[in-house]
Amino acid sequence: MTDWRAVLDNDLRLPDGLSLADAMAELTEAARSPDPVLRDELALTVLLDLVPRLEPGLRHALGASMEARFQDPEIQARTFGALILAELVNQGEFEPSWLAAFAAWYPAETDLRGYDQELGWLHAVAHGADLLGAFGCCPRVDPASMLRLAAARLLAPTDYVLRDQEDDRLGYAMALTCTRAELTEEESVAWLDPVAADFEAGGPGPVPPHASNTMRTLRMLYLLADRGVLPATGGDPMPFAHPDQVKRRLAEVLALAAPYAG
Repeated sequence: MTDWRAVLDNDLRLPDGLSLADAMAELTEAARSPDPVLRDELALTVLLDLVPRLEPGLRHALGASMEARFQDPEIQARTFGALILAELVNQGEFEPSWLAAFAAWYPAETDLRGYDQELGWLHAVAHGADLLGAFGCCPRVDPASMLRLAAARLLAPTDYVLRDQEDDRLGYAMALTCTRAELTEEESVAWLDPVAADFEAGGPGPVPPHASNTMRTLRMLYLLADRGVLPATGGDPMPFAHPDQVKRRLAEVLALAAPYAG
């Protein structure tokens, strides 16, 4: 196996005799390892650095491999597949099958642990949010469908309360999607209708984890609708396509769960 620590220490230059294709094959396998140091600190760092250098054939082969990861039995394989696909989409690559596989996996994933003592960072919601945001900004993807997918993820039953700012990352991904100019006013807010119905159906007693996760995500979204969305690459904040309408509807929906905020 290649000493990836040495590659990092050598300004990410590959060893002599190691082709880019062979490096990608090794890194792709390492990116599903249960060893968090090999997977996250080493393989992922090197792999993401190599993506911009890849020829189209290698990029699409990598994407196909990550698409298949959504059905992998190992949680770290599924979640890191999403993170790697996000980089490919951000680099301008897209295949409809990637989107279909992601849309089937994201709201259905039940292992929402952010961090595991043995496996390290897993972050299904956060890594999935990064991919959702990448798709949400992709000109070949309908932004309204990504907002509906985010709502489906939020409303999926779970016993897990999000932590480590995963709700913020999902809110940021949704905010990026809301900057798409082609969104109509109705599309910018229609995805909130099932959220409103869920809140209205709630009764007395402890707040269900999914509802708590949803409320906190919507609060972050309101903040970004008000202030604009900072691009990940830097620059001035980007406005929502319909910020006032989104803020108004967010306030109405949040008031269903917290009347004192209305």
